[in-house]
Order: sequence, then C-alpha cells, then structure tokens
Amino acid sequence: MMPTTLIAPLLSLLEQRFAERLLRLDQGLQAVREAGSGAAIVLLHGIGSGAASWLQVALNLSERARVIAWDAPGYGQSTPLPKAAPGAGDYAGRLLQTLDALGIERCVLVGHSLGALTAAAFAQAHPQRVKRLVLLSPARGYGAQPAQGLAVRSKRLHSLAHLGIGQMARERSAHLLSPDAGAQALAWVQWNMARLQPHGYRQAIELLCGDHLLRHAPLAVPCEVHCGSADSITRADDCQALADALGAPFQLIPGAGHACAIEQPDTVTGLLARALDASLTGSAL
Repeated sequence: MMPTTLIAPLLSLLEQRFAERLLRLDQGLQAVREAGSGAAIVLLHGIGSGAASWLQVALNLSERARVIAWDAPGYGQSTPLPKAAPGAGDYAGRLLQTLDALGIERCVLVGHSLGALTAAAFAQAHPQRVKRLVLLSPARGYGAQPAQGLAVRSKRLHSLAHLGIGQMARERSAHLLSPDAGAQALAWVQWNMARLQPHGYRQAIELLCGDHLLRHAPLAVPCEVHCGSADSITRADDCQALADALGAPFQLIPGAGHACAIEQPDTVTGLLARALDASLTGSAL
C-alpha cells in the first residue's frame, strides 16, 4: 500500500493552492491546474504522470508567473483525443484550444519526457505562441525506429493488460527517481502514476512509439534542454545529443532522476525562472 501519510501535506497544497479546473472545449473536457498571475508558463507532464506532479515547482513559480499545468488528453478528467493512435500534432491541437480557452496568447512552454513531443510539435506549428521552449528529460519517441517502437508498444500494452495501473505504479515508480530519492518523492511519483486512465495511457503509448521529436524540428523559437544527472530513462548522453540536434543549450540537473520536478523542485524552479526572465528580455541563457 502507498504510504499516503507521506504525501498528505502535498495533497492539501494541491487542493488549496493548485486546484483543478475543467475547461469545456469542442472535443470535450480539458483539465488544468493553475496558480499565480503574470506572464504565462505552461507545463506538460510525461507519460506516467499528470498535472499534479508539477505541484512544488508550480507553487514556487506562482510568485512570479501564471503557471498552468494540464492533464494531457485522456489523463485525469481530460477527454481523450478522437484518434486511437494520435500523433504529437493531435496533442498540440488540443493544447492550442486549451490556451485559447485560457486567454493565453504567448507562453514559456515546458515539456517533460513525453510532454516534450507535444511541446515541440506545438512550438513548430505555432511559433508565435511560444516565447521559449524548455525540454526536461525529453523523450525522443520511436517513430524513426519502427522495429524498436513496435517492441516498446507491445511491452507497455502487455504491462497495462496484465498488471493494471495500480501495480504498474507500484513497480515502476522507483525507476523515475535517483537511488537517493526520499520516501515522499517516491510516494508522490507513485500517487501520480496510479491516477492514469487506461485509454489515455494507450493513446500516449501510440504517441511515444509512432512519433519522434525531431520530426518537429527545426524550431523557430529559443529552446533549451535539461536532464537529471541520475536519469536512467532519458539518459544524459541521449539528451545532450538531442540538444545538439536542435541547436539548443544543454544542462544537467544535479541529483535528479527522470522525475526531476518532483525530486529536485527547487533546482527546476530556478532554471524555469531563468527561462521566464530570458523570455521577457529576449536574452540568451
């Protein structure tokens, strides 16, 4: 059983200061969480997570910005996309509708892990809406490696069918963190993963295995790439190579595994605050 006493303070903060809001769009409901005011920064989570995973970073940033985190289509209460096997452009289309509904004309856009594919696709399609793109432990996707993509797809769908969401969360949570992560971080990763919806997760698997980030390059907006120094999922050398391919600066997040915003929220807050400053001044980092 998950030790919910460890995350009780986080759940209280989530309800009081980063509450969920449901938007009614053409395709159905879109769930977002919001805090603060000012220049907008939009946070896109990875395949095994959700909007709540950004809690600590969002509250820290809310002192200086309007922070929006979504539950991707098919996650939480967000309506899934119409296609059974959507690509990043389909997710980017939903993001455009979401920003329009929120009245956000331009933002700093942050994509973590699989969220980086949506972020890159959106930035390529709508560069006028993105002041700066920040990719945290970005997943490349397997669209350029069909055989590997089929293998990953089969493995993930098998796990979903035979383990279920709850058991997947219990077994996989530790892999998203460094060996030095604390018990609260582990419990928070597990809580977020346990809230996955099977249909939305299946669509996200199709995105991961059928698309790839560099399909949505080159980018016409300033971009930066960061990765946890202890990330065993999107490893530092792979993220460095991706940054080089994008012509973007690369920086490690010391002591962080894949779930960097949960494990090292202060460091991630600092780098996103610098990205906000750079977006306002037009300067390079």
